[in-house]
Amino acid sequence: MSTPHPAAHGNRPAARPPASSKLLGSSDPARQVALDLLAAVRGRGAYANLLLPELLRRRRITGRDAALATELGYGACRAAGLLDAVVQACLNRPLAAVDPDLTDALRLGAYQLLRTRIPSHAAVATTVELVRTSRGRRAAGFVNAVLRRVAERDEAAWVRQLAPDPAADPIGFLAFAHAHPRWAAEAFHQALGGDGADRMADPRTGPSAGPLAELAAALAADNEPPTVHLAARPGVLSAAELAAITGGEPAPYSPYGVRLGDAAARLFGNGGDDGGEDGGRDGPDVLRDGLASVQDEGSQLVTLALAGAPLDGPDRGRWLDLCAGPGGKAVLLGALAGLQGGSLDAVERAEHRARLVERACAELAVRVHVADARASGLPDGAFDRVLVDVPCSGLGALRRRPEARWRRTPDDLPGLTRLQGELLAAGLRLVRPGGVLGYVTCSPHRAETVDVLATVTGATPLDARQLMPGVPLLGVGPHVQLWPHRHGTDAMFCALLRRH
Repeated sequence: MSTPHPAAHGNRPAARPPASSKLLGSSDPARQVALDLLAAVRGRGAYANLLLPELLRRRRITGRDAALATELGYGACRAAGLLDAVVQACLNRPLAAVDPDLTDALRLGAYQLLRTRIPSHAAVATTVELVRTSRGRRAAGFVNAVLRRVAERDEAAWVRQLAPDPAADPIGFLAFAHAHPRWAAEAFHQALGGDGADRMADPRTGPSAGPLAELAAALAADNEPPTVHLAARPGVLSAAELAAITGGEPAPYSPYGVRLGDAAARLFGNGGDDGGEDGGRDGPDVLRDGLASVQDEGSQLVTLALAGAPLDGPDRGRWLDLCAGPGGKAVLLGALAGLQGGSLDAVERAEHRARLVERACAELAVRVHVADARASGLPDGAFDRVLVDVPCSGLGALRRRPEARWRRTPDDLPGLTRLQGELLAAGLRLVRPGGVLGYVTCSPHRAETVDVLATVTGATPLDARQLMPGVPLLGVGPHVQLWPHRHGTDAMFCALLRRH
């Protein structure tokens, strides 16, 4: 396949090349921040999307330098697997034997060479100078030699050389080309309807129509920065008013959603933790004043689906968010419950995250309980609507968490799925007969979605598609799987169950 990756030279906005040699070394703040970010992610398990804003604030880096640092830092984290394979091909020893600090520098340089339009000589020279300043001439010479070998080919040529044969192993080829672990690409492929029998029509032109074509689109979407979405507070502000205030535009599907353009999004950060829900009040006035929150449109849609699901019997206004931290969905549920004269109970095990929920829901009729959701102490059968937004692998939010795809492994799944089943069982005990439970996860992996639901007894699935009017491509139902490449949202899964 000769078609370059969508993030390669021609399809990504140009990163800013250095204007002069004065930007080199310690005078190159953008690249220094990106390199420090890579070191923290690798060395102490930092979360890139949480650390980078702090580094930029601390060093007072703004504007184009901040944009460059973000592009290089996040991009190198996302593409780490592909970059490492290319660097390894340019070494005469295992990459694991290279000093970790130099590995970080090689990733930074290789990313600039392969996935930006920064001139090759500038990408090599700036990276080498960073190493020379911190580690001396010998280390700088080593990095210079390796990066010059990397620069001998573009990304497409390296993919042709190093990736699995696209005819014999199309999933492996796409996983490599789009910088995803193979197991994650296999999970996406299965969730998109692939059965392993589909094949690429022609490795020179790309995958044939069907699940492989969708897999390529889904993996490519994971490598693009996410759009920042806001949710207007129901009963306080309309989406149109919020769009006018922020310079965004009303979202296509959520009646409370606003999607921000790049310029406006910089005021709100990259969407925060937990699928774009920061639950807090920092940032622009609309957040501080409780008029809106940062929340991915997919999170809004699954919350609204639960809030609008038909019950057997009256809605008494007792709603529950069983896994509430850091509070994004609790805000929306609490506001919607309050419009009907009801209230929301919110359970969160971690005390610091429970405080985030309290802070986010300060003006709402929301009671926060610090407890293990599996044994919350709340009365069984007491709630009309229960949201169970379970901890998961986070495969649906890889755009938002640049390094996450390389941290999770299939070994994480058994513990997660066991916990998910236990939380689902607890939620079903707490919802009243005739009430509705929403099972939500930010992962398309079938082990975390339909396989967990297969253990359920005593409840009837509702058609969640009917609760997302106007949203296209929702599949055969009754459950809903959203996708970045289809809907512009995180890959949220939603199932609605009515208890017998």
